[in-house]
Amino acid sequence: MQLNPPGQTTNPASSELSTELTFDWQPRTRVVCGAGRVAQLGELARELGGTRVLLVTDPGLARTGHPQRARQLLEQAGLHVALHDDVEPNPTTVDVDRALLVARREKVDLIVGFGGGSSMDCAKGVNFLLTSGGRMEDYHGVGKAKAPMLPMIAVPTTAGTGSEAQSFALIARADSHMKMACGDPKAACRVAILDPELTVSMPQPVTAVTGIDAISHALETSVTRPRNGISLMYSRQAWGLLSRAFPVVLREPKNLQARGEMLLGAHLAGAAIENSMLGATHALANPLSAHFGTTHGVAVGVMLPHVIRFNATVAGAQYGLLAADAGLCRADDPEAPARLADYVESLVSEAGLPTTLSACQVDSGLFPQLAEEAAAQWTGTFNPRPVDSDSLRGLYECAMSARRAAG
Repeated sequence: MQLNPPGQTTNPASSELSTELTFDWQPRTRVVCGAGRVAQLGELARELGGTRVLLVTDPGLARTGHPQRARQLLEQAGLHVALHDDVEPNPTTVDVDRALLVARREKVDLIVGFGGGSSMDCAKGVNFLLTSGGRMEDYHGVGKAKAPMLPMIAVPTTAGTGSEAQSFALIARADSHMKMACGDPKAACRVAILDPELTVSMPQPVTAVTGIDAISHALETSVTRPRNGISLMYSRQAWGLLSRAFPVVLREPKNLQARGEMLLGAHLAGAAIENSMLGATHALANPLSAHFGTTHGVAVGVMLPHVIRFNATVAGAQYGLLAADAGLCRADDPEAPARLADYVESLVSEAGLPTTLSACQVDSGLFPQLAEEAAAQWTGTFNPRPVDSDSLRGLYECAMSARRAAG
């Protein structure tokens, strides 16, 4: 999928943003979806011409047996497999460099990212450096890859980032831990395997934080300035699946139908990001993770309700549709944005996650610095209501104790 230039169409008679009907939508990823479909991994790798595979995963997955099975499936298809299972959460340039050493030594011709968003992002990062050289910092931005990339298969084991649907690798700088979005159409995965059986083994805390991350993607992509007619269909379908399935997987973690809806919803929300990008919630979340080690899903869960209230003056009608999709109220209810924000906050609470920054042990004395860093984040530029360091600082202050004056 190709990133659309940011833009918006505004109805002169309304303060609401209308949906952009001019866009360039180029899907590049084959989606193989269904319970048990991971069994096709070896076959799909061979179809892509792979002979020597780099399998990128994280050490936490070893206890599930999933990476071992993936390796077996690839080897049964006659492929040589080099396993790199040392990816840390929120991968940095160091993680990518470690995996790159393995890829070069083993002379791989296909990459499999197997796990959560961290494994898939690291795998994409390796693909940039293995094929075009340089450092990850060289690819911060869009369209900077110099050479064709190796074919890549993504197999998510969490329902969260939707990284398998995106042509971006989110890699943090090793020194500051601030994330860089490194994107190029050539980095899109050739195949994504969505097998809900792989997500049943997620511990409840992982189910919670990844599910809230997926929900934030669906809601933010629904209102960002670059959104268009097709991305909005992806966003709303994702929200419908996620809002219905998330409470179910929290209560019934082995419910395969709900797990499948979560996985597909996360994928569709990730696909929407390709053209619609994200907004202020993610701009606010990244400094929290960098300075306080706040888990990404926790950070977006705290900030999202406040951003919804803040955006209501320009995106109220769209929030009304989303509230109606979740059965909260009529779409034309003037209280719909507030109802949606309250509902998101209730989902975060139901998941057992903190709903305030004070509960995350965030030091309010750093708010001026955090706000400046959030204002420098790329995602904030796509927010439907313009943000700057002052407004972002105000959102942090509201989130400190769940104060509801963000609008």
